[in-house]
Amino acid sequence: MSAYLSPRGRSRLLPLAAAWVATRALMLWLLAHDNLSVLGSGGVSREASHLYFRWYETLSHGAYPAGDRLWQYPPGAGPVLLSPGLLPGLTYLQAFVALTLLADAVIVLALARAGSRPGRSLRGAALWTLGLPLLLHIPLARYDVQVTAFAVVSLLALKRSPRVGGAFAALGALVKVWPALVLIGTPRGRTTREALTAAALTAVTLLTVLATAFSDPFDFLRQQGGRGVQIESLGGTVLGFARHAGWPGTVRYQYGAMEFVGPYVQTVATLSLGLTAVSFALLLLWRVRARHWTAATPYDAALAAVLMFTVTSRVISPQYMVWLLGLAAVCLTSRHTTQRPVAALVVAATAVSSVAYPALYREVIDSTWTGCSLMLVRNGLLAAAAVLSFTRLWHSGLPVLVVDRPKNDAQKRNPRPLPVVFRTGHGHGH
Repeated sequence: MSAYLSPRGRSRLLPLAAAWVATRALMLWLLAHDNLSVLGSGGVSREASHLYFRWYETLSHGAYPAGDRLWQYPPGAGPVLLSPGLLPGLTYLQAFVALTLLADAVIVLALARAGSRPGRSLRGAALWTLGLPLLLHIPLARYDVQVTAFAVVSLLALKRSPRVGGAFAALGALVKVWPALVLIGTPRGRTTREALTAAALTAVTLLTVLATAFSDPFDFLRQQGGRGVQIESLGGTVLGFARHAGWPGTVRYQYGAMEFVGPYVQTVATLSLGLTAVSFALLLLWRVRARHWTAATPYDAALAAVLMFTVTSRVISPQYMVWLLGLAAVCLTSRHTTQRPVAALVVAATAVSSVAYPALYREVIDSTWTGCSLMLVRNGLLAAAAVLSFTRLWHSGLPVLVVDRPKNDAQKRNPRPLPVVFRTGHGHGH
């Protein structure tokens, strides 16, 4: 990295490194005191120490957790959950956290390296370093940091090697699906062909290996289809307020989340799926109509796509904010990005998420006015971010026209015309 850095640039990395060490130490302290009621009474770490470990034992015998309603992940999640076994002498939780911190370090190093190049910015590395601790200790006990690492590396590698970018996107998608969306903004032509070909080959190869090594690799599809409306989703926010208007629904723990049960829940779930389909159609329409690409367009499109799919999802867990922070950070490595205000909204939504869970989660479960208000603010911020993100992405893709000013006396003295650049629409600066 030093080849890209001036002495001033190197000095800027020292505070970044110190901030990373300090904030991760704080996150580890919070995890160590996870039994405090304000930190979830042990519920945050329990998912890794108990649930992930239970799956680890099943996977270590060559089988996916078939018939387990809580297992809703693609086959690539198996190797990730088995990886703590590579670190002897540690408990499963300790090894899992160590590997999560390693993935975290990979992300910040990749962002810092990208941001240190001429014409780039270290704001992305700073956002990730300071933004992730807003989720308290939650990221250390979930494998979303590992998934985000695949997506971040994929996006940052696309320009120099579309094949590498496509391969990492496929690896991430086989772990948690959403990283497949990071390829939606690749420039048309050779870059897209190479990235998609590499992604397809990587996916087929890894799926073949996993299907050979483990039984029931696709059982997750059966469990995923039964999901309802999680209380923290946009639809869940509507149902939470509906309880105050007399709606008789209740909350039940199922499919690994607190979900609403009662009349019209299926209707809300269907509407959510419909909005997801509309989001996908809008993204495809943008890609077909876009005529102007910058170095940041693949980054901006990835953030817009994941935001739109997150907001319209039937589930919005706190750890989903890890994905959005990672993609927003990638956007901020480029000075051409249109997503700076979107990144600010994502950071604000992240902060609200950590208030709702774990500290005030009982309020959210009971749909008190406090709980409903928290969800309204958090999901309102995410919805605003999604709309703003796509709007700015759309306008950034409008064609740029260059015309010559009418000749005047000044131009006669200087016959070289001065170009006037404008967009066919209300565009945004890059």
